[in-house]
Amino acid sequence: MPWFSVTKEVAMGTAMLGVAFATGVLAGKRYPSIFFGASKSSKTVIGKDSPLWQYILDHSLREHPLLKKLRLLTLDHPWGRIMVSCDQAQFMANLAKLIKAKKVIEIGVFTGYNTLNMALILPDNGRVVACDINEDYVNIGKPLWKEAEVEHKIDLRIKPASETLGKRKAKSMGKADAFDSVQKKKNTEEGHELLAAGEAETYDFAFIDADKESSNEYYEKCLRLVRKGGIIAIDNVLWSGKVLNPRKDDLATQSIHLLNEKLLRDARVNISMIPMGDGVTFAFKL
Repeated sequence: MPWFSVTKEVAMGTAMLGVAFATGVLAGKRYPSIFFGASKSSKTVIGKDSPLWQYILDHSLREHPLLKKLRLLTLDHPWGRIMVSCDQAQFMANLAKLIKAKKVIEIGVFTGYNTLNMALILPDNGRVVACDINEDYVNIGKPLWKEAEVEHKIDLRIKPASETLGKRKAKSMGKADAFDSVQKKKNTEEGHELLAAGEAETYDFAFIDADKESSNEYYEKCLRLVRKGGIIAIDNVLWSGKVLNPRKDDLATQSIHLLNEKLLRDARVNISMIPMGDGVTFAFKL
């Protein structure tokens, strides 16, 4: 897509991504063992115990008090290490503000840190469709959503995200008519499925951070739901370095690697892969 035809918001966003990438590359060259030697249990490429990581937080993180409270609560959880990194969450919020986002999709909520992060920057009539299958974890963050007075912006869906986003179209094979009839009835009954509800190309930002085996399906559905000029952020694209040599029996790593290769060739988007957190790719819909 020619540069002069890109919207002002996308151009500014791409510039921000360039700065972030350059910072990451420079840090990697200067501190290679730190930058690329993160623990597999860490959600940051640099490593959460690195002095450089702490320096970044000390000099860039502007965390809302309730976000900090939820982050600390989450880190006390046995699975707290899988939470999105706070610097990445802040960067995504900045991008969402830059494109004046009103509607956001989040696939993978966990305790709701990034859900709160996004809800805080949306206008009062904004909406975060938050998809997860485990409400026990989400219940950790719910009281803080309420305390932050953003609960009304969060549309929590406790069901498989593939269903919330929208079911696949029925295939034209035996008994197709009967299948279509049942499918339409189910869509009408649930009334939740975004594509079935006619919400294609109405969302501004989507964040994918759930089961990696389904990442491609989530990406394709989000691509249909996000408007032109909107952004899809895909988390864990470096997968603690496992993508360098994916084992054939490691379906999660294989899925991430295949999606990374697909994104490189996908003419429907402009992309930037950033060494932030466990690696995140931003796809700007054309």
